[in-house]
Amino acid sequence: MRFLYRLLPAFALLLSAHLTIAQIYVSPRGNDAHKGTQANPVRTLERALALSRSTGQNRIVLGGGTYRLAAPLHLLPSDSGAKGRELIFAAAPGEHPIVSGAVRIEHWTLQNAKQHLWSAPVPASILNSRQLYINGIRASRAQGRLPVELKETPTGYTASSDMMASWKNPSDIEFVYTGGNSIWSEHSEGLGSWDEPRCPIASINGTTITMAQPCWDNSTKRVMLSNGARTANLVGPMSVGKRPEYVENAYELLGTPGQWYFDRPAHRVFYVPRPGEDMHTADVEMPVLETLVEADGTAEGPVHDVEFAGIEFAYATWLAPSSDEGFSEIQANYRVTGLDGYSRQGLCTLVPDGRCPYGDWTPEHGNLDFRFAHGVRFAGDTFAHLGGAGLALGDGAQNDVIEDSLFADISGNGVELGGVDAPLAPVAEFTANDRIVNNLFRNIGAEYHGGIPIVVGYARNALIAHNQIDHVPYAAISMGWGGWPDKIHQAGQANNSANNVISDNLIHDLMLDLSDGGGIYTQGLTGDDLADGEKVTGNVVYNQYSSGHEIYSDNGSCMMTIRGNVMFNTNHDNWGSRHRDYYNGQGGKDYDPLLIEDNYWQQGDADTSKGNVTESGNHLIASLDQVPHAVLADAGIESKYRGKLERRYAELVADAKPAPPSRVAAAPGNGFAYVTFSPPVFEGSAPVTSYTVTASSGAHVTVSAVGFLKLAYMRIAPLANGQPVTFTVTASSAAGSSVASMPSLSITPEQRTVTPPPPPSGVSIHPGEHGNVSVHFQDPAVSHRPEAPSPITAYVVTVEPGGRTYTFTGRNVLTLQDGRHTTFKVIPGLKPGSYTFHVAAVNQAGPGEPAVVGPVDVR
Repeated sequence: MRFLYRLLPAFALLLSAHLTIAQIYVSPRGNDAHKGTQANPVRTLERALALSRSTGQNRIVLGGGTYRLAAPLHLLPSDSGAKGRELIFAAAPGEHPIVSGAVRIEHWTLQNAKQHLWSAPVPASILNSRQLYINGIRASRAQGRLPVELKETPTGYTASSDMMASWKNPSDIEFVYTGGNSIWSEHSEGLGSWDEPRCPIASINGTTITMAQPCWDNSTKRVMLSNGARTANLVGPMSVGKRPEYVENAYELLGTPGQWYFDRPAHRVFYVPRPGEDMHTADVEMPVLETLVEADGTAEGPVHDVEFAGIEFAYATWLAPSSDEGFSEIQANYRVTGLDGYSRQGLCTLVPDGRCPYGDWTPEHGNLDFRFAHGVRFAGDTFAHLGGAGLALGDGAQNDVIEDSLFADISGNGVELGGVDAPLAPVAEFTANDRIVNNLFRNIGAEYHGGIPIVVGYARNALIAHNQIDHVPYAAISMGWGGWPDKIHQAGQANNSANNVISDNLIHDLMLDLSDGGGIYTQGLTGDDLADGEKVTGNVVYNQYSSGHEIYSDNGSCMMTIRGNVMFNTNHDNWGSRHRDYYNGQGGKDYDPLLIEDNYWQQGDADTSKGNVTESGNHLIASLDQVPHAVLADAGIESKYRGKLERRYAELVADAKPAPPSRVAAAPGNGFAYVTFSPPVFEGSAPVTSYTVTASSGAHVTVSAVGFLKLAYMRIAPLANGQPVTFTVTASSAAGSSVASMPSLSITPEQRTVTPPPPPSGVSIHPGEHGNVSVHFQDPAVSHRPEAPSPITAYVVTVEPGGRTYTFTGRNVLTLQDGRHTTFKVIPGLKPGSYTFHVAAVNQAGPGEPAVVGPVDVR
């Protein structure tokens, strides 16, 4: 017995030695010649994975610091774990590992003191990058307004002068097109108000600007149907239009602080520092890799049972938009690509030799890219400073989980789940049973503004719940695809999607740049019936800036249930809209089945059940205070995760100033101008508190952020009549002020006769609970307003008897002048009785003749 006791220490030592090799340790300060023990870690993730393969150890522990990848970390099906024994990449307790695809740029020198322009050498091995980060904050590629007038040609443009012919590296310059959401300004037509395509220049010879192919044809020659009314892709117009919104990536446009340029032939980067940045000590990161982690499984051999925990994935680029393909966007950062993309890609039977399935356009590249990944889990991770989509879980993703993770500062989409190329894949191979829960998404679409935090193509049994999404340029969640053929009275793309649930998400401050989207956007067939169709429940969506719908049932959206949601402070209908049913031989006899019940909104529709669409038991609210507390409290990140996700975001953007506002536009008056703009998507480390508009003449005005959002415009005076003037805007917060925005296009104040506007169109009154009344109206132009010499800035409602007046202002008032939409505002708390409502539009000359509706009974 004594002998056995004497052996116990030896057994303990052997057991300890065994435990030290049960995990593989890696540290940026390690050495790949080491064994990977805690005392002697390896240095690279590649070596740690190789050790895992050779030893069978399934847990790789990452110490704190930055792991600079020389190539993507590539996972094979043979790397897969098993239930209860997953392959795990985990941060060591209390440590913050960063997996980076960037190279640090050093040795900065002052290039031009007058311009405050600095430069640094770039290693010859770096061929290109589209991003640069200074102390963790994204810089902007040099950009500005066109310095010449353009006339479109079949191959590009003829310029009004040869000024641009002398510019550096013309094939690196891009034209960016934004259309459809302009206010008071003659912007480009674009390919739709929901996207922002861009094409590189191929060459400039004198006044001839030749655009890169195939981007140019894919963006200007989209095939029209034989009736000439729609493009065959059924998404937007044929062409980007006659002129770009702005020019990007030109050395000659440098000058604004926070902007940079990469002179690729010279292997040198140029940058104009923002106030407070010291280029001698700044951490400057240039992303080089396009992929950080990739897992390319197959239906027969998926990559499975892998977990990433507590890791930050950061600093990757995506170079396809810099190629001749450019960024010919369709929607949600999906693109038309290939030499015949405009005439065949995804057009299926709508054109001769079209490629099927319908809507099979090219997805945005994921900086973490997984195909046929089963049981892959991301927990407590951060996806930041990325140049494509953050995380792509493509075709065949099954039983994957994304939770407790932060997505921020991503150029395109946040998460892409499922593809759009295999809508009828067998259920066994379909994207299914995936969960995206308790994550924070902020500043998604930072470069490609049509980017969406969560994009789901075709999927089954997906759960998207308890996420928070805020401060994004376009829509927040997109589900489904392929419903557009209902525009031409045909069924949308058949697919095997079913039982997807979007529940209890908190979404606010959305669609800050683009329009015609929503907080939750659905496209196409979602199931076989209402029982297994999409469920949108318990979500809280508010503060939508540009026009659209907060819960948007778009083309062909069928079998949706929209229940128990909160929709507040939108621009147009809270939900939208009914579509004729062409599925299963219905021939448009009825509408696509939808159930909209027990929601809290400002729309005020009466209960109805007609043509397969049921609206029932919805509540008209005048403020969020009228929503039950439990409904508001249940939405968004659950308390277990909320605080630490906000702390991680605060650490990511510490002391950052806001980005400048965008899309500045102006309307002239007599000695003054109205100026509007889009608030910055990136607020930095503190909320924006005020905005300052500055005219090129020197006049300026400041308003609080709350005051601006109430009006959505600022009045600036005095301005000299007959003198052209432009405007810039800065945003300020507790962290400081942004640099100035891109200038507006020039306007010229002048004295002219202004008459009050005619009555609004389409006025209707919708009474609801608690004496709340929803007032619906359209811009007078819908019926009879001629081209107005002064924009409409408000609507005044007078309620009789009593003569009480209510003035409605805001972004939805301004955006009415962009189209034929109906908007609404709520008058709160009228006492029971019968009322008549007088609704008048207001411009510089004052209120016009009112439209009169009534008597209306209010209970």
